[in-house]
Amino acid sequence: MSIHRSYFSRNNTLLSNSFTNTGKSPWTQLYFGSSSDVIASPGFSRFIFDLDLSLLTQKFSDNTISTGCTGFSGITHTLRMTNTSSFDKEGLSNEYTSQGRLRATSFDLILFRIPLTSGNTGSAQTWDEGVGYDYYDVQNTLNSSNGLLTPITLPQDKSYSQRPSNWYQRTTLSGWSTNGIYNNTTGGNVNYSDLIIVDTQHFEFGNEDIEFDMTNEINQYLTGSTSGFTGWGIAYLPQLENLTGLTENYSVGFFTRHTQTFYEPFLETSYNDLILDNRNSFYSHNNNNLYLYSYIGGVPTSLDDLPVVTIENNQGNVVGTYTGCQITQGVYQITTSAITASTPCMYTDTWSDLVYNGVSLPDIVNDLTVLPYQNYFTLGIQSKDPELFGFDFYGIKQDEKILNTDLRKVGVIIKKAYTSNQVLTPVTAYYRIYVNEGTTEVQVQDWTQINRASNEYYFIFDTRDKIPNEYNVDIKVLTSGEVDTYKKTLTFQIVDKK
Repeated sequence: MSIHRSYFSRNNTLLSNSFTNTGKSPWTQLYFGSSSDVIASPGFSRFIFDLDLSLLTQKFSDNTISTGCTGFSGITHTLRMTNTSSFDKEGLSNEYTSQGRLRATSFDLILFRIPLTSGNTGSAQTWDEGVGYDYYDVQNTLNSSNGLLTPITLPQDKSYSQRPSNWYQRTTLSGWSTNGIYNNTTGGNVNYSDLIIVDTQHFEFGNEDIEFDMTNEINQYLTGSTSGFTGWGIAYLPQLENLTGLTENYSVGFFTRHTQTFYEPFLETSYNDLILDNRNSFYSHNNNNLYLYSYIGGVPTSLDDLPVVTIENNQGNVVGTYTGCQITQGVYQITTSAITASTPCMYTDTWSDLVYNGVSLPDIVNDLTVLPYQNYFTLGIQSKDPELFGFDFYGIKQDEKILNTDLRKVGVIIKKAYTSNQVLTPVTAYYRIYVNEGTTEVQVQDWTQINRASNEYYFIFDTRDKIPNEYNVDIKVLTSGEVDTYKKTLTFQIVDKK
């Protein structure tokens, strides 16, 4: 499994019945209840955002992210936003925050698609982020003499702006088809019932992070089965927005794309590109994986068609024919049925129908040794002692500074500790990547199994979707019923290119 991060291209918080813009704020406050900065009561806010999916689309197009072997079941997309309450001590108890609001608890948030001008029809509602940072002075109110269409003049405040987008306007020349994007009761071009709800998340304590499932939504976008996306919004359920008679205001906060911390929100795409090559450990009575690797000048390159693989025994008899599937860019996989012949013995696997840019290429014929099934086990009267391992890396140097434009193949040499000999038998190993924020380890990539090719162990690290920082790699090895973790086996930095 690998991950890709897609970051926000724009975001803003819409305050009910307010021209205020806070598009440049490093956090968003979603609130409901009594509000002193809007005319109408109750007051509430909604957060809107759009995603930069250009690199994700490119990876999908060039089959770096491939559905060939697993279909879309191997791809998930999760929206992640970090809750600011982790840094607001009072906010974790039933006390007022520094903004004079109570921490919201026991509530649901919805993730919805910004609708077309008439809900499911009409044109897409494009919008601008704006340049505002904070709320206006609570001593000022908006002009209600003409139906809230014209704000009053406010004191000079460089961090305050009424430029679109806001509750009424999406650009200088265009308003939302319904104020606030949708009406949570009735009476607009777009009502709550017209929305496409992508996901709903329950918050018991109010300090949980956002983890919205956007799998179906983004997969539809990638396949082109739906279009007209101009972003998404996050809001409380209408039942909360419509609560009346409240004398207090309740809020939950999340970091936005303008945060100066490592907690920038993102869409996490997880996809299955794991390679477990059994060419050197091809056992009888087992299903085994074989791979073809296609390169041009060292660059992984996809073929025009899927290769066909024929497996023959040492007498030239065909024992299986398979059509390969594409696991990732330039890599094709087959999973063979169990072979039950006398072992050990030599077989061949022939990869044919190899075509690139319309030109047929010669077949690739490989030798294959089928090993006895009993060698798959370690059987005896004594338990096996756990092994200790050491690690060397190539592709990234220890303490290297890497530009955030690089795509690195990181080779992992797994060897027995205190020796210089590489372990040749298959090893089940995982890697994890994180950064340190004080004493906290902020996860970048959870434990992921390291690829095992016929000649090396490796993983791919894409710096293009990573925030500049110092990164650490832990390695975990499963052996003799134990799980051994080796901390900070590799440390490197990602730096900005200006």
